[in-house]
Amino acid sequence: MSVTPIEKVNGRALPETSHAESWARAGIADAEAEKIRALTAAEIEERRIKAEAEADAVRIKATEEAERQRLANERAALRFEREKATELAKIAEANRKREAEGRAAADEREQAEAAKQAEADTAQAVETATGRWRNTAKGFYVLCAAVALPVQMAAFYKPGSEYLLVAPVFIEVIALVALVGAAAAVTAGRPHWHYRLVAWGGALTAATINIVHGLGAFDAATAFGTALASIAGPGMWDLHEHGRIARRDGALTWRQRRAEKKAGLKAAAEFAAAEEEAAAEREAARKAAEVRAQQLADQRAEYFPKVWQHAVRLAAATGETTVTEAVWKRAHNDIEGTDPAESVDIIRGRNVAARRVLAARSEAPGEKPVKVTNAQRVPQVKPGSGRGSKTGPKVRGIRRTGDAPKFHPVARVLASDAKRQANEEAKENES
Repeated sequence: MSVTPIEKVNGRALPETSHAESWARAGIADAEAEKIRALTAAEIEERRIKAEAEADAVRIKATEEAERQRLANERAALRFEREKATELAKIAEANRKREAEGRAAADEREQAEAAKQAEADTAQAVETATGRWRNTAKGFYVLCAAVALPVQMAAFYKPGSEYLLVAPVFIEVIALVALVGAAAAVTAGRPHWHYRLVAWGGALTAATINIVHGLGAFDAATAFGTALASIAGPGMWDLHEHGRIARRDGALTWRQRRAEKKAGLKAAAEFAAAEEEAAAEREAARKAAEVRAQQLADQRAEYFPKVWQHAVRLAAATGETTVTEAVWKRAHNDIEGTDPAESVDIIRGRNVAARRVLAARSEAPGEKPVKVTNAQRVPQVKPGSGRGSKTGPKVRGIRRTGDAPKFHPVARVLASDAKRQANEEAKENES
C-alpha cells in the first residue's frame, strides 16, 4: 500500500517516493532552508556592519572635512587680518607721507613767503634809503646854490645893469636842468653822459667865477668856499645818479671787482699748474715710450738679427727714420715668409705637438703606444705576406704598388718634417 508523497518542496515537484524518503528529503530541505536563512542573516549583518563602517567613514570624513574647512577659514581669516593690517599700515604710511609732504610744502611756502617778505622789506628799505638820499641830495644842492649865488651875483652886479643878476642863476639852473635830464636818461635807459657833461660844465663855470671874483673882492676862504659849494651841489647829485646807473647796469662794487680779480688770478694759476703738470706727464710718457721702443729694438736685433738687418735697410729704403711696425712686419714676411708671430720652426713644432696630442688621445687607458717606424705606412692597408709584382696577379693579403692612394703633397711634407724632427730628438737624447 503506497502513501501519497509530498507534492512540492520549495516550489519543486518531487517524484513519488516512500514516506520515509519523503520525510528525509523534507528534513534536508528544511536544513537547507535554515542554512539559507542563516546565510541571509549573516549577509544582513555583514551589510549592516559595512553600512555602519561606511557611515562612520562618511562621518569621519565629514568631521575631517569640517576640521579642514575650519582651519582653512581660520587661515583665511588670519590672512585677511594680516592683509588688512598691511593695508592699514600702508594707509597710515601714506597718510604720514602726505602729512609730511604737506608740512614740508607749508614750510616751503612759509620760507618762500618769508624770503619774499624779506625781499620786499629789503626793497622797501632800499627804496626808503634811496628816496632819503635823493631828497638829501636835492636839499644839499639847494643849500650849495644858496651859498654860491651871492658871490656870483656880486660878480655880475653893476649899477644900472641889474638884469645881469640873472646870469648866475642861469648858470646854476643849467647844471640843475642837465642833472634832471641825466636822471630821466638813466630812468629810461638812454645815454646820459652828455647830460652829466653839461652839468659839470655849468658847475665848473660857477666855481671859476666864484674863485676869480672872490679872490679880488673878498678873501681866499670866501672864494674857495663858494667855489666848492658850486661844485659840491651838482657833484653830490651826480653821485646819486651814478649809484642809480651802477644799480641799473649791474656794475660790480670795488670789493666785488677785487674778489673777481683774485678768483681770475687763482683760476689762471690753477690752469697754468694743470698745463704744466699735463706737459710733464706727456714728456714722461714720451720718454717712457722711447725707452720701450729702444728696448723692443734691442730685443728684435738680438733675437732676430737677419730680420732686423733687413728691416733697417727696408726702413732706410722707404724713407723711415725708425723701424716701424709696418716695416718690421714686411721685413719678417720677407725673411721668414710669415707674420712676426709665426715662423717655420714654430709651425713645425706646433704640428709635431698636435700629432703627439692626437696619438695620446687615441691610446686606450693602460696600453703602451705603438711606435710607428715608417711614416709613409698607410694604417688602413694590411701589410703583404710576400713580395708583389706590378705585372703578377693580385694575391689575397699581398700589397702591391698602386693599391693605396697617393699621399697629398702637404701630407708628405708634414711626414718628412715629423721624421726629421724625430731623428733630431733621437740624436739629442743619445747625446
